[in-house]
Amino acid sequence: MHTRNACASEERAASKSSNVKEYQFWQHNNKPIELWSTAVIEQKADYLHDNPVVSGFVNEAWHWKYSSAIDYSGAKGLIDLEEL
Repeated sequence: MHTRNACASEERAASKSSNVKEYQFWQHNNKPIELWSTAVIEQKADYLHDNPVVSGFVNEAWHWKYSSAIDYSGAKGLIDLEEL
């Protein structure tokens, strides 16, 4: 069931996909990001960890229940991680 409150980005993503007619949550693209150094990997991990903070869901990245930021803060998250 589609709602009429769908975001413009969902409509835009759907318009670029031949198999979706109205709304699409994920955007498809062919722009891979090469993780060629430790610094780039850390930058991308920081970006992912900061998303719940920037969105206003939590005050600290490690407060987000599903984030690996918990593990990087020294606590134990929901899944086992192998740090590189």
